[in-house]
Amino acid sequence: MPKVLISDKMDPRAAAIFRERGVEVDEITGKTPDELKAIVGGYDGLAIRSSTKVTKDILAHATSLKVVGRAGIGVDNVDIPAASAQGVVVMNTPFGNSITTAEHAIALMFALARDLPEADRSTQAGKWEKNRFMGVELTAKTLGLIGAGNIGSIVADRARGLRMKVVAYDPFLTPERAIEMGVEKVELDQLLARADVITLHTPLTEQTRNILSAEALAKTKKGVRIVNCARGGLIDEAALKAGLDSGHIAGAALDVFVAEPAKQSPLFGTPGFISTPHLGASTTEAQVNVAIQVAEQMADFLMSGGVTNALNMPSLSAEEAPKLKPYMALAEKLGSLLGQLATGAIGGIAVETEGAAAELNMKPMTGAVLAGFMRVHSDTVNMVNAPFLARERGLDVRETRSTREGDYHTLLRVTATTATGERSVAGTLFGDAAPRLVELFGIKVEADLAGPMLYVVNEDAPGFIGRLGTALGGAGVNIGTFHLGRRQAGGEAVLLLSVDEPVTAPLLATVKALPGVRTAMGLAF
Repeated sequence: MPKVLISDKMDPRAAAIFRERGVEVDEITGKTPDELKAIVGGYDGLAIRSSTKVTKDILAHATSLKVVGRAGIGVDNVDIPAASAQGVVVMNTPFGNSITTAEHAIALMFALARDLPEADRSTQAGKWEKNRFMGVELTAKTLGLIGAGNIGSIVADRARGLRMKVVAYDPFLTPERAIEMGVEKVELDQLLARADVITLHTPLTEQTRNILSAEALAKTKKGVRIVNCARGGLIDEAALKAGLDSGHIAGAALDVFVAEPAKQSPLFGTPGFISTPHLGASTTEAQVNVAIQVAEQMADFLMSGGVTNALNMPSLSAEEAPKLKPYMALAEKLGSLLGQLATGAIGGIAVETEGAAAELNMKPMTGAVLAGFMRVHSDTVNMVNAPFLARERGLDVRETRSTREGDYHTLLRVTATTATGERSVAGTLFGDAAPRLVELFGIKVEADLAGPMLYVVNEDAPGFIGRLGTALGGAGVNIGTFHLGRRQAGGEAVLLLSVDEPVTAPLLATVKALPGVRTAMGLAF
């Protein structure tokens, strides 16, 4: 039974879901990093919110860990590269608090437009400064949306309901999706020049850090209002204060800061500035939703292999997993075969699907190919860290698919680019979805890839099979299965034999000494 640790306070329904799905769960919160290191090694899953910091040091002690689930969107508290290198899946719940965060952004827009916090303080102080607080309407104003993903699209929908015009900057926003959202897709400089209100809804990456820099803020309209409920670090806070002080920026509302908790900031006390303590996801509904979602996602992964909202591997729904399972087994075996047989420097790996296989999610199959290929050199490689390790080593990985059917209803082909040319293997599923090799370096051969095997390339000549059988018999080696393929009569032939024991160096020496043998290798699956 898989075992999960919930290390941050979470709605009790999360633990209930784990138990309902057959996952053992412990709720141990408030531990120091050293205390967490002492216990984390006994768990397959770690469910967190924002308090637990999953550092490289913590991961080094999490020897059984398979998945980290963050109940929320931001994963700044998880070392994703370290988790990927260790083969740990990192998931978040990007939709559980989407409405809550979007509504908070809209609330801050209204607060800025009508100067609500200052008006409240003034009124409760016994003043009645009706003429001091002259606000603006949001109706007919232009909202500039930086980031048009899930939360951004909800903000756009609400803004359109307020009769605002919405322009959006997002490199991944397609023209079709922009039309569907009812927004105008623009470049960042266009957005800065046109927007009356700017709101940010993008993750913090090296590309988005300080996306509203001093230079960018200087390009905005005079009197612009800025809202950030996404991540601290998207705005240059010093430049923002300068813009407020100069009057170029009419107001700014931040729910997030570069350093949190933000106990002090140069922005505090600045006229026109509103702040909240990272409340974007702080509603009862959101806390329940993210707890339920992280438990469901982690349980699906641990019990059935389903991968949802993972940040370091392709998604694979619980419904897809059973259908893809035999293909992933085939992909891993083909990758392993190629990894054992391909010699010299490998420049790239190409994964091609044909027929029925081309209709399936390719990413998990590619991950399985890379895992099998790279596991030849390290037994700690899995589907999660294999793509990471491939990128780290500069391995070019390509995917192609073709719905046409050739000799087989479904086919998976893997090709390695080597210094001496391309080496390719192909396989299919037979009978009850059993993986079967059907082509090896351009030679047709049908073989099951299982257990220890002997691979031999020889000159196709009479008597060779007999001599090989005699040599194996003399060495006390029992043959399980025998698979033969050749390009043409009298040309090059390939033999794949499954044997009962691992192939030893003395046995290889015996085989290599036979007349006509060009290559002999031991394989393991």
